[in-house]
Amino acid sequence: MTVAKVIEITSSSPKSFEDALRQGIARASKTVENIKGAWIQEQSVIVEDGKIKEYRTNLKITFVLNEMDDE
Repeated sequence: MTVAKVIEITSSSPKSFEDALRQGIARASKTVENIKGAWIQEQSVIVEDGKIKEYRTNLKITFVLNEMDDE
């Protein structure tokens, strides 16, 4: 049986929403195995002096749990 779990993370980038998304998934992949998908729950920006300083994404990441041997 396959069981999946969903976690929520926030990532940011000074470049773009796409870069924030890529960085978030890359960072999550360092500690979470078997990532199978992600979706953007929300996007926002930080504005300073009338200019966008930072792009932020709230992501939900789905990963499959490792199977355990039944004993």
